Amino acid sequence: MRRQLAGIGASRGLALGRARVRHPHVLSLSEETIAAEQVPAELERLDAAMAAARAELSGLRERLQGTLAREVGEFLDLHVLILDDPELRAGLRDLVQTGRYSADYALKLQRDRLAAVFQSMEDDYFRTRLDDLDHVIGRVHAALHRRPDDALLGFAGEVLVADDIAPAELVELARRQVAAVVTRAGSPLSHSAIVARGLHLPMVVGCADALSHVNDGDALLVDGRDGLLVVEPDADDLSRYQVLRAKIEKKRVELERLRRAPTRTRDGVDIGLFANAERPEEIEEALACGADGIGLYRTEFLFLGREDVPDEEEQFATYREVVRAMGGRPVTLRTLDLGADKADRAGLSLRDEPNPALGLRGVRLSLHRPTLLDTQLRAILRASAFGPVRVLVPMVTAREEVEAVKARLGLLAERLRGEGHALGERVAFGVMVEVPAAALTLPDYADLVDFAAVGTNDLVQYLLAADRTHEALDGLFSERHPAVLRLLQRLFEEARAAALPIHVCGELAASAPDVPLLLALGLRDFSVHPGALLEIREAIRACELGTLKRRAPALLRCRERAEVERWLARGQA
Repeated sequence: MRRQLAGIGASRGLALGRARVRHPHVLSLSEETIAAEQVPAELERLDAAMAAARAELSGLRERLQGTLAREVGEFLDLHVLILDDPELRAGLRDLVQTGRYSADYALKLQRDRLAAVFQSMEDDYFRTRLDDLDHVIGRVHAALHRRPDDALLGFAGEVLVADDIAPAELVELARRQVAAVVTRAGSPLSHSAIVARGLHLPMVVGCADALSHVNDGDALLVDGRDGLLVVEPDADDLSRYQVLRAKIEKKRVELERLRRAPTRTRDGVDIGLFANAERPEEIEEALACGADGIGLYRTEFLFLGREDVPDEEEQFATYREVVRAMGGRPVTLRTLDLGADKADRAGLSLRDEPNPALGLRGVRLSLHRPTLLDTQLRAILRASAFGPVRVLVPMVTAREEVEAVKARLGLLAERLRGEGHALGERVAFGVMVEVPAAALTLPDYADLVDFAAVGTNDLVQYLLAADRTHEALDGLFSERHPAVLRLLQRLFEEARAAALPIHVCGELAASAPDVPLLLALGLRDFSVHPGALLEIREAIRACELGTLKRRAPALLRCRERAEVERWLARGQA
């Protein structure tokens, strides 16, 4: 029987396929003990399952590329850390050896013990790690029964319906050509949703009735744009599906024609369109789509998932190839943007922090480890001999931080020239505006920098005091909040008054429906992931800047998100 279920669109696209339902993995096992002579075999079984789970995680990690290496790699690395935790392993062995429990029941008891510790912590960050613990325990439990998660993720043409899904699993789903993903929980702003969009994998989250109304083998029609799930679609649904698929294909062809088109508004104003990247294949895509340059090159991927820190020569060779590949277009290299919560996975040893999001991260970490900063700046400066390079410093909050990094940059340039290294004639120096303090004091340090980049992901999160991945805060976290819009307008206006180039490189810049909003607020340069370049170019070409300027005062008078959305809708009428 046909049934239509509502969710939230997290990753656009249409899919038609058979359901593969995965119910929540709950260790509701009854107590099971074993005889003394069974202990060695049970320990061997447990060790084999732990090894299999670790091998699965390592295999996934090795296959990661591009943006996924950063977004998903962090979760995989965390899961390996949990799996290798001495307390987890020692506790499991003790339960089997001393308690004479089966491996399955020992896994449940140890999970419950650690969960109680996590839940007792006052800090929200550590309480939320319970989901990661459950993912790891679930992977080991599946391996105990020779049913590794790798075999349960789904196959080509199927739609996975689950309670929730980890970002790491999505990589394997895409590799197996799964048609779409539907989850009962989740947020369109979660890491999993971001990864799904990067993979172009249709996804619907927050579909509360999915698990109770979908069975294995049901035919499913998934609409990732509108957040709809149709169970056992009828002839009218299938007809609509074919029409929409045809429209999507037509749109793809239309976008392909824009690869060499100018990024220019209808009234003839050229807009800068740059790319965010971190891997060679992303550089290639940016060039193929006619990007004006690289507005954000994330250098963290060189550091993550390794035991040592990359030296100057390794970094120089990487940055040089990026600069060469762009053939004279500017390349913006962001200095290391890691926090203490990820530093141990990048060959850096730092103490644990109760709140890593507000701790030693970005420029704070670089200034705390000056040798690390100097090595990276030397490599960047040497790469400037091969094309235009810009240095971008993340997470600044005060003028003193800007002064300190700029002073190091100047001193290192002098030393390199003294050592006989060729450098670019001029290396532009800029900062990321992603902390409200930096956004509110731009004129105070504008004289020290050549450009600025707005990181809206963190800026909105800090401004609204709302975690963008928190399901319960979907209605609060929004780039369309009036406070966000007014702060952005102020930033763009102050940058223009100081003759300071400024661009947005957060997800807001890659949202085609929000292009009119950003242009109206005063933005003239966008930097987006390569997959969004053509769509953003199309959106810019559809806008008339003069009209948007006249409508800007009305936008700034909006008092709630609904008014902002009505403002956008009127512009499309």
